[in-house]
Formats: sequence, C-alpha cells, structure tokens
Amino acid sequence: MQKNILEYLENTKNRVPDKEAFVNDDINLTFSDVYDQARAVGSFLSKKGIYKKPVVVFMEKGPENITAFFGCMYAGCPYVPLDEEMPEYRIKFIIETLEPDAVICDKATSEAALKFASEENIYIYQDIAETDVDEKALSDIRAAHIDMDPAYIVFTSGSTGVPKGVVTSHRSIIDYIDNMSQALGFNEDSVFGNQAPLYIDAYLREVGATVKFGATTVMIPKQLFMFPVKLMEYVNRYKINTLCWAVSALSIVSTFNTFDKIKPEYVHTVTFVGEVFPVKQLNIWRKALPEARFFN
Repeated sequence: MQKNILEYLENTKNRVPDKEAFVNDDINLTFSDVYDQARAVGSFLSKKGIYKKPVVVFMEKGPENITAFFGCMYAGCPYVPLDEEMPEYRIKFIIETLEPDAVICDKATSEAALKFASEENIYIYQDIAETDVDEKALSDIRAAHIDMDPAYIVFTSGSTGVPKGVVTSHRSIIDYIDNMSQALGFNEDSVFGNQAPLYIDAYLREVGATVKFGATTVMIPKQLFMFPVKLMEYVNRYKINTLCWAVSALSIVSTFNTFDKIKPEYVHTVTFVGEVFPVKQLNIWRKALPEARFFN
C-alpha cells in the first residue's frame, strides 16, 4: 500500500519514462522530466534546512508549477499554491499566516512576490530545478515519512470570515485518487484537459490520476474559456478525452451553441462537481456526445 503520493510518480517514471505527463503550448514534461526536476527542487529545499515547513508555490499556471509541488513533497514539506489572480490582500494574509522560509516563483512572478515576501526567501524555480540531487537527504526524508504527513495546504475562501488553511495528508490524496479513478474509469489512456486553477484542490483529479496511471494532463490556457469554439479546437488538437471541469465552464460551451460549429472529437468522460449542472445544458452536452459518460 502506498504511503506517499510520490510513489505513484516513481512507479510511473520507471514504467513509461518518456511519456508526456504535463504539457501546455510552451512546455512538455515527460515523467522523467517531472521526476528529475522535482527531486532537484526537493534537494535544494533540504540543503536550505527547510523540512516539514510549508513552502509557498507562487508561479504561473503550467507544467512546472505541478513539478514544484512534487519538489516540495520530496523535501518533506507541504506545498501551498498561490496565484497572481488572487487579490493582493489574500496573498498577503496567507503569507503572513504561514511565515514561509521559501517562496518558489518563476521569472514571471518573482517581482510580484517581493510585495509579500522578503527577497532572501524567494527562489526561482528554473534555477533551483538545476540543483544536484542529494540522494542521501531525499532517502532520509522518505524513511521518516508516514502516510498522515501533510502534502499540501489550501486556504478556504473565507466566506464565513477569515480564510483558514486546510491541511491534507498523503493518505487522504491516495484514498481519493484510488477510489475516484476506480469509479470513473481513469487509466493510462486518459488525456485530461485541466481547467481548475491550482490554488483549489480540484486539479488533483487530473494530476493524481496522471501520476498513478501514466496518463497525460494538458493545461488549457484560461483565456480560451472565453472563446468556446477555440476551446473545442484546442481540446481536439491535443486529443483530450476526459474533462473534469466546473459546471460554469461546461455551460459556457453549451450556452453559445458551440456544438453547431465544432464538437470534441475524442471526449468520452465528463465530470463536474460542486454545483448542479442545469438539465438544459447537460442535455446539450449529452446530445453532442451520445457515447460519453457523465458523472457528478
């Protein structure tokens, strides 16, 4: 029985090292790439003496963002995903609450990070991902790991007052991925089209199943959800066959009669969560994809 989500990544890397794992228009990471870069990031954090402390990941959404998450876990640290689109007061509150010793940024977000964190605690992903791997340090961290160790912290919306950091363990993620994958039929042939932002944990459906089975996650640019026809063209170009989208995203496509112009050629599984899918919109999808399975 797995105790650490990283075991999924390692098993898949050994089985299909050169298969695409996380991709977008700019970056294409294989499972070997993810494994190597994540272990480099973990080694860097370990060398800085950062262990069992929250690490903020404040990067543009993309494949390297995911790899940074795994890097934090290799260091034995829970990651905390932030996004430039969050209100500044919220970012400031979260960082003041956590007092992190490390904020991982990319070249696009490093300047913005200076508004919230001290320069000595800001590290550029592209630089630390080239760190020499410290095999002994990573081995020692893994040997001390238990499945209830925290994997990440996500802050609530704060709708009832002050946002609160919710800590999630490796065991919770593993149980979630295993049960969900069995119920929804995810496998190595799944090609996910990621829509969810990375500062809420809905993305775990795609990322977790990707590393478990050796599937692929395509990270769809957010702006495409304003142009449904272009969005469907993108889905077809990458042969995306599994959508784990918010109801609002699915409804944008059906509301604007997109299927009169173009249909997703490869999609066979559609999941949605968190709110009711209006019957009228759901039926438009079902008519366009009569062979597809739909899950709430």
